[in-house]
Amino acid sequence: MQKLLFAVDAISTFIGKAAAWAVVGLTALISWEVFSRYALNTPHAWVLDAQIMLYGTLFMLAGAYTLAKNGHVRGDVLYGFFSPRAQASVDLTLYVIFFLPGVFAMTWAGWTYAQESLAIREQTFSATPLPLYPFKFVIPVAGAALLLQGLAEIARCVICLRQGAWPRRADDVQEVDVDKLKEMVHVKDSDIAALDRTLVAKEAMEATGGKA
Repeated sequence: MQKLLFAVDAISTFIGKAAAWAVVGLTALISWEVFSRYALNTPHAWVLDAQIMLYGTLFMLAGAYTLAKNGHVRGDVLYGFFSPRAQASVDLTLYVIFFLPGVFAMTWAGWTYAQESLAIREQTFSATPLPLYPFKFVIPVAGAALLLQGLAEIARCVICLRQGAWPRRADDVQEVDVDKLKEMVHVKDSDIAALDRTLVAKEAMEATGGKA
């Protein structure tokens, strides 16, 4: 089961990293348009539409990757204090009630939406129209990837409920580990506390004009 979960994570990671190249396209396109507009005085009407489509592609296709890395924002004021089994129960309930119906509906509707756009060869509304229908297919592709990753997350919830601990995830992008960072720079909590006391004393001295 762990190998299967890692395989799904790998698919989501591949899609997310492939979509990340849209940032390069966005950067190049915006830089070129700024130069063309202000240096050459030749703006292009289609650039804004292209920017929006590239950003939308990046945003949509990054969803499954972010879910695979457990990076979506959550209101964890209380969640963080729960036991792993309690967290898995909450997650499983929300996945079944909200996630699966919502993402399935998005994928189904997105596929219909994309087919209708293809049938009429939909274009953008600008002086220089761009084909819009290829980007409409990003919706069902992103929905399918997110749905697949969601099923993997549901499996993780079930494993956690059985074993009492969350299964390991594949290592990729991780948040900063403060403890490891302290070890790297050879800083202890006592050093931080001493620095805080020094700063507080300095501020107090400045507030009283240098008088103790």
